[in-house]
Amino acid sequence: MAEYLKRGKSAEDVAADDKQTRDIVEGILSDVEARGDAAVRDLSVKFDNYSPERFALSQSEIEAAMSKLTSREIDDIKFAQAQIRNFAEIQRASMTDVEVETMPGVVLGHKNIPVQSAGCYVPGGKFPMIASAHMSVLTAKVAGVPRVVASSPPVNGEPHPAVVTAMHLAGADEIMILGGIQAVAAMAIGTESVKPCDMIVGPGNKFVAEAKRQVFGKVGIDLFAGPTETCVIADDTVDAEIVATDILGQAEHGYNSPAVLITNSRKLAEETLVEIERLLEILPTRDTARVSWEEYGEVILCDSYDEMLKVSEEICSEHIQVMTDRDEWFLENMTSYGALFLGPRTNVANGDKVIGTNHTLPTKKAGRYTGGLWVGKFLKTHSYQRVLTDEAATLVGEYGSRLCMMEGFVGHAEQCNVRVRRYGGVNVPYGGAAPYRDAAE
Repeated sequence: MAEYLKRGKSAEDVAADDKQTRDIVEGILSDVEARGDAAVRDLSVKFDNYSPERFALSQSEIEAAMSKLTSREIDDIKFAQAQIRNFAEIQRASMTDVEVETMPGVVLGHKNIPVQSAGCYVPGGKFPMIASAHMSVLTAKVAGVPRVVASSPPVNGEPHPAVVTAMHLAGADEIMILGGIQAVAAMAIGTESVKPCDMIVGPGNKFVAEAKRQVFGKVGIDLFAGPTETCVIADDTVDAEIVATDILGQAEHGYNSPAVLITNSRKLAEETLVEIERLLEILPTRDTARVSWEEYGEVILCDSYDEMLKVSEEICSEHIQVMTDRDEWFLENMTSYGALFLGPRTNVANGDKVIGTNHTLPTKKAGRYTGGLWVGKFLKTHSYQRVLTDEAATLVGEYGSRLCMMEGFVGHAEQCNVRVRRYGGVNVPYGGAAPYRDAAE
């Protein structure tokens, strides 16, 4: 049975926090819906102390921001975008349109059609998330989305040069300097100056994630991508330094980032607890990481690899790093997670920034029913059908007529019957079921 050497906040405390977040977000969304641009500006002043003439950047403002970066910094951004674009293009090529004649005279098919507009949120706050621009804007463009709006909060009262550069190089059609719930509201609901989008994507803090959840239905969303979660599955093939480093590397994201170690080695568990305390003394972002570790960190000691797998499936973390003597076994057997990082040579930061997979991933156990953001999230698969011959129209219509009448849908049945009469010459009484072939003949 799994033993908890350290536990995080109770489920009850987390639920209370979530309730407060829901109420705050609901009020702000209602305000933006009622007052439009005026509400957005008030919120930007309140939360970011930012009130420009307009939130959308002009081409000259974009160029001015980009000019603040060195050529090497721009090259680094381009390198990361090349990796993400390459993998997104491979994924897009895997999704093909289909058309097939399923029976003589009956053709069925589907087409993968991009959404026509997408709003991409790029987090800022304590850490400007440059990579989120690649992950959302660039991926949307590879999918073929015609209009992509990118929005990110100001940093120290102005557009962050690297974020703006990344959004522009990724292909954003419109760039706004607007953060938080108000950005999601503007892109989803629309205002006098912002045309609403069909879909909202991107990670964010708990307020952004809740805003996306509440606008879902009015618009599409990619997934529930809230505060970062990380889980390390490790045995005694690795040491405490690498495990502690990987835990704190994600705990520094925010004050509520769950970070979990699952292991079957008591020695590794105990040494990791000590190593985390050592690293927290020297980590420059320790003020954030320490709160996450103290309130949301957990260390779980298991009896076996099977139990490690079971516990991991229950946690369903956004990021799961596997460092064991059987990494491939975990890959083959795991079903609930955001993304996997297999072996000690890779790490979550690779996926976050540069390696090519997308870093917008499901949190709050959403990995049970969805994967992360990818090119396919921006595509809608629509089916179509055509009937080419009188014989096929009659045959399918006869079956359709009888099946509709079984359900009591007379109007549905008549859609089939009129074609059976017209293309098959069968005299079906109005409101009746098409006869079986032997009876008709």
